[in-house]
Amino acid sequence: MADDDSLSARPGLPDALRALVEDLPRSAWSAHPRFHGLAEFWIEKHLGFRRLSGLLRTDLQGFLDGNSAPEVMANRVWHHGGMLIGGLHDHHRVEDHHYFPEMLRLEPRLERGFGLLDGDHHALDPWLEQLSAEANAVIGASSDRDEAARLLASLEAFEPFLLRHLEDEEDLIVPVILRHGMG
Repeated sequence: MADDDSLSARPGLPDALRALVEDLPRSAWSAHPRFHGLAEFWIEKHLGFRRLSGLLRTDLQGFLDGNSAPEVMANRVWHHGGMLIGGLHDHHRVEDHHYFPEMLRLEPRLERGFGLLDGDHHALDPWLEQLSAEANAVIGASSDRDEAARLLASLEAFEPFLLRHLEDEEDLIVPVILRHGMG
């Protein structure tokens, strides 16, 4: 994988990996006869991660702005943070061990793309570990504004990488699903 393909450097999928999404653009996905099922589920799952990240950010900012009690914020961090971090770990595990190998078999020309997504998962793991540790610190010391601010700063630094990964994964995966009728 080239250095410019790393999650921290790339502005989107490299042109060489955009062939399927150009044949099956996002604007046509929901009208495709194979969309309902796995493709729609995949998109919904990703929308859920985006929502959870936003909710966690809002929860933390609300506390820091004085609009939320510490115990309410800690409970929401436990709930939203746990769903986000645990959900991403589970989602990536299923992708890496089940879906990506099957999709690679169906579309061997996308080997570089699946390597890119696998690299993303490895790049996101340290972020998820850091967010988990910081969320646990917030939950354990819910009135500590510094811990909440630290978690919020980490979440805000993490979100661009998460969003880049989710969008690129959708652009690579959904066209494969639509083309081959997986699910």
